[in-house]
Amino acid sequence: MPNTSILFALDALTGALFLLTAIGVVATRQVLASLQLFILQSLLLTLSAVLLGIAQGSIHLFAVAAITIATKTLLIPWLLRHTVSAEVYRTREIERVLNIPSSLLIAAILIVLAYVVADPLLTVVGLPFDQVNLPLGIAAMFLGAFTIAVRREAVPQLLGLLAVENGVFFAGVAIVPNLPVIAELAAAVDVPVVALVVGMLTRRIHARLGTTAVGRLASLREQ
Repeated sequence: MPNTSILFALDALTGALFLLTAIGVVATRQVLASLQLFILQSLLLTLSAVLLGIAQGSIHLFAVAAITIATKTLLIPWLLRHTVSAEVYRTREIERVLNIPSSLLIAAILIVLAYVVADPLLTVVGLPFDQVNLPLGIAAMFLGAFTIAVRREAVPQLLGLLAVENGVFFAGVAIVPNLPVIAELAAAVDVPVVALVVGMLTRRIHARLGTTAVGRLASLREQ
């Protein structure tokens, strides 16, 4: 029998680090750093799925962990590194709508809001691991959506979208441990395709315009 208290403590630590990676994606200035934080976040999602799989004896969660490793830590980063121009990953800073202090302040508000939203749901579910995964997963969803809103670069916006999906699954592995593998299998096909398409489009946009700031595309007019 697994020691549930130890697994719960490890999952809580994993959840705290998972949230820090989401905050890091909001605050980081470089595209490469954003990609590395996404990979780390995906590894922490994998670890949480493994811990819950051990605690609940769910083979589905081990499958989720394996699919996450294959797609989000290996395949998607490989696609983005090989379809997006190498210049995008160099020292140039990401264009953003808000500065970092303002972004972090809003991120803190979103985290508090996530706990407010999760509180009535926790009274219904009430399982120990849900107390960690549900609010932190919702917080990661909010932070990922916020990243999409404040970034003007195509790749960081895509990573924000992927962070939203990570948040969904971080909450989902605790709430419905036997369901996420079905959705994760679908994501294993859809998400890499999205990453490939965005990467190829970003490469073409950068080659033509010298930038990946999608906000500037609104200024284009048909001649």
